[in-house]
Amino acid sequence: MIKTKCVWDSMAKQDGLRILTTRYRGRGLPGNRYDIWMANLGPSENLLLDYRSQKITWGEFGRRYRKELKQSFSSDKANRRIKNYGQKFTLRLLQHLGKKGPVTLMCHCASTQKQCHAKILKKVLSAKVG
Repeated sequence: MIKTKCVWDSMAKQDGLRILTTRYRGRGLPGNRYDIWMANLGPSENLLLDYRSQKITWGEFGRRYRKELKQSFSSDKANRRIKNYGQKFTLRLLQHLGKKGPVTLMCHCASTQKQCHAKILKKVLSAKVG
C-alpha cells in the first residue's frame, strides 16, 4: 500500500518504508524522519518556482511534473537498447514495494493540503508505468 504523509507528522510503524520525495531536504530536518531521501522524485526547481510564483496553475504543475517523471535522461543517449525513460524503473520499484508492504511518500506539505506533488506521485504509482 502506498500512502502520503507530511514529513513532520507523527511517525508510526504502519508507515513502513518512509521516502522523502522532495528536491530540498529542508533545514533542520533530522535524518530519522525518513528512511530514504529520493530527491529525483521531487519536482524540478524551475517547476517549483513557476508554481510558487503563480506563473502556472496547479493543473499545469501536475502535467509538467508527470512529464518530468517520465523524461529521458542524458544516460539514455549512451545506451542503445535499454533505456530508463526517466524514472520508469524507480517508479516500478516503488509499485512493487507498495504491493509487498506499506510505503509512505513524504513531503513538507501538510497532510491536509490537497495540492501536493506527493499525491500526484501516488496517483502515478497507482497506474501502469510504461
